Amino acid sequence: MTMKKALLALAIFSTSHLAWAGGLLTNTNQSAAFVRNPSRDAVIDIDGVYSNPAGVNFMSKGFHIGLSLQSAKQSRDITTTFPTLAQNINHLGENSHKYEGKALAPVIPSFQLAQVWDKWSLQAGFALTGGGGKCEFDEGLGSFETPFSLIPNKVNASTNMPIGGYSLDAYMKGRQYYFGLQVGAGYKITNNVSAYLGLRAVYATCNYQGYVKNFQLYDPNGDKVHAPVMTAVGDCTITLNTDQHDLGWTPILGIDWKINKYLNIAAKYEFQTRMSLKNKTNEMSDYAKTLPNLDQFNDEKTKSVREDIPAILTVGAQFTPISSVRIMAGYHFYFDRQAKKYNDKQKDIDKGTMELSAGAEWDIIKPLTVSAGWQATRYRLGDSYMSDLSFNTSSNMLCVGLRIHATKRCSFDVGYMHSFYESRDVTTPNFMNTGINKEDHYIRSNRVFSAGVNINL
Repeated sequence: MTMKKALLALAIFSTSHLAWAGGLLTNTNQSAAFVRNPSRDAVIDIDGVYSNPAGVNFMSKGFHIGLSLQSAKQSRDITTTFPTLAQNINHLGENSHKYEGKALAPVIPSFQLAQVWDKWSLQAGFALTGGGGKCEFDEGLGSFETPFSLIPNKVNASTNMPIGGYSLDAYMKGRQYYFGLQVGAGYKITNNVSAYLGLRAVYATCNYQGYVKNFQLYDPNGDKVHAPVMTAVGDCTITLNTDQHDLGWTPILGIDWKINKYLNIAAKYEFQTRMSLKNKTNEMSDYAKTLPNLDQFNDEKTKSVREDIPAILTVGAQFTPISSVRIMAGYHFYFDRQAKKYNDKQKDIDKGTMELSAGAEWDIIKPLTVSAGWQATRYRLGDSYMSDLSFNTSSNMLCVGLRIHATKRCSFDVGYMHSFYESRDVTTPNFMNTGINKEDHYIRSNRVFSAGVNINL
């Protein structure tokens, strides 16, 4: 019995994405202001250091500070349907199992700084540009268990010994942080047009752990099957603990045009970031080392794993019909197919990710601004890209919040964001050459709370 091609999920730990807003490897949520209104592509505010850096040049002269804290909670649930899963003694007769994943990022800090003069501005920002938490599956995943669920039938066929079921212990955890430190300068070309040139350093640090162990067969009476049958099955224990890290660089260009006092438009382009994650294997069982699909986590065979961050184009507009009301809209396009991935996985992407956003802010009274916004994220991924350890589904995101103007120089942001994800069904035909289709149902949830302070000196 061999499972060298069975554990497909373990082969793609490094693409498990934990970010809470944005593309496949990009987090666009980098401030409390975003959480109360995500359409920030043409704003003239301190959080524009990330979303519209060219527009920062039109802020008042002086030193500006924005500090934010966020808390994000996600769930990632996969329901796998396969006939032999019904032999699991903990779910006898149930050929569909639900595997629940919980992703938590309890404290997510970020800051933006800007010094603005008549013509020039210097800017800096720090945030989690990707990842930002950990995801745990306490009972493993369908692609962990399904290959093992085939063993009872194989044993029965080879030994003519009736097998009543099986049990196993499985677990998976991924942790992913992409820290981004951005610096740049803006310049007013005219009184109405401003440009920006910047550079972001992205440091990725990731850890992936998982195991499948304590596999056991049972006879029809529910008693454990011992040697020689279990000896014939062999030791299929899989353990893995691997760290990955790298440093990448992202050049950034921006432009902002204040057409008049009513309308502002802006655009930004972030170049592709080359990321080649270096492997450090802390633990890997002997059997796991024989599996070709796990080579990317074995530093004896694979020194680094390619995982580029795609280039991004953003375009936005802000309309101010009256001084107390601002209406925003934005568009993002991610060049996902051009970003190199391990084993050329980018070829499984049909088209680049696209986002649309809209939002509004209203200064209802002098010290209080209310805001709300919407963002639609549309992934165009082929079925072959999707797996239970690397899946993204399109979503609609709603945000609400307040800005409290405590003084002329100090304001506070509070916001709440909720993402409504589409579900998706993916069928793997003739799974493991069994002639049987494996079906997976994917669904996610996401909630984010935020609070921030803005200071003008």
